[in-house]
Amino acid sequence: MKASEIKKLSPSELDAKLLELKDELFKLRFQQAINQLDNPMRISAVKKDIARVKTVMRDIELHGAQS
Repeated sequence: MKASEIKKLSPSELDAKLLELKDELFKLRFQQAINQLDNPMRISAVKKDIARVKTVMRDIELHGAQS
């Protein structure tokens, strides 16, 4: 997911997206632990998406919704 796509989301949608990504990361780590993970690079992609969402959430917290 691109940062420009994330910036278009509302704060409630950001919270939902963050929960969804954390759940996906948990499932990927579980698959990795039992050696059933097809694409190990997906873990790092999900981590980066989580960081992007958190960055946008923090920006909204600091500067308000006008950013």
